[in-house]
Amino acid sequence: MGDTPPMASTSSPAALPPGRPVAPPPGPPAAPLPGPPAALPPDSPAAPPRASQPIPRRASQLSPHRADRIELPGEHGPLAALSAVPAGAVATVLLVPGYTGSKEDFAPLIDPIADAGLAVVALDLPGQHESAGSTAEADYLPANLGTVVAEVLRHLEPRPLILLGHSYGGLVARAAVLAGAEVAGLVLMCSGPAALPDGFRRNLLNVAEPVLRSRGVPALQELREVVEADSGLPPQPPELAALMRRRFLSSAQAGLIGMAAGLRTEPDLVPELAAALRGTGTPCLVTCGEADDAWHPELQLDMAARLDAPFVAVPDAGHTPNVENPAALLDLLLRTWHAWLNDQP
Repeated sequence: MGDTPPMASTSSPAALPPGRPVAPPPGPPAAPLPGPPAALPPDSPAAPPRASQPIPRRASQLSPHRADRIELPGEHGPLAALSAVPAGAVATVLLVPGYTGSKEDFAPLIDPIADAGLAVVALDLPGQHESAGSTAEADYLPANLGTVVAEVLRHLEPRPLILLGHSYGGLVARAAVLAGAEVAGLVLMCSGPAALPDGFRRNLLNVAEPVLRSRGVPALQELREVVEADSGLPPQPPELAALMRRRFLSSAQAGLIGMAAGLRTEPDLVPELAAALRGTGTPCLVTCGEADDAWHPELQLDMAARLDAPFVAVPDAGHTPNVENPAALLDLLLRTWHAWLNDQP
């Protein structure tokens, strides 16, 4: 899923201790969460940001940033992205959004990542927001989108490359690694081992598909607005609501249907991913908000144990810690990424 499910969003109560690694269930122990690397001096271009680099208090998809809008080549037309490349960048991070999401979901993260000496690219997947897409629904399944992301990675510099996938983007990022993408590290954020479990979000997918097929994207957007108005949640600021409306209406109908099919049918490929990561020595991190209501945190914890990867629950966050608590998420990501980069030969 992306920032919102097809028609609304909710959050569930916290289920795991926030803000720290969580012990895996019995079985192979997860790797410990890396701390700040001692090998990097404080003023190194790759050093994590200090307190002088503030995070916006009201983080959202409209958070200001210094990234340029760029276009990357795609099979069905250009792929839109936000790109920030600081002088002396030591690696590149590719951020992949989820269902109904877009590159703007990562707006609060872009400047702090660049300030830490890492180039950052946030992508619109094919058929999302400003990216061209296919008319074939099957092209939006994780395996097919994974080959798209693998191709995008081949165009990025500087190397090494780090890949982060959020929600459905996590399934896509996994597929990219299984397709042979060479990365120095993989982050699965608010994603799961297989199809979306039964629950509110999956029910919304079931309701949305017949509306999409019979009446199209504009009709589903109207239904979304009705559901959100009746949700009892505070309304979004007008500028943010306008962005959410614009990007949803820009979505390819085939993409919304195809990705929804992926969310309902994706098999459990954790054993294959674990083998691929072991074979290349690629580290992995699994993280989510402590109140994630898509794939339950306990399910993601189990996936991390099966991948021999650390799991961290981000406090005060649900399914979108990138906008709900970007400061805590950035602290985790930057510490992890710099530890991975320090281990590069």
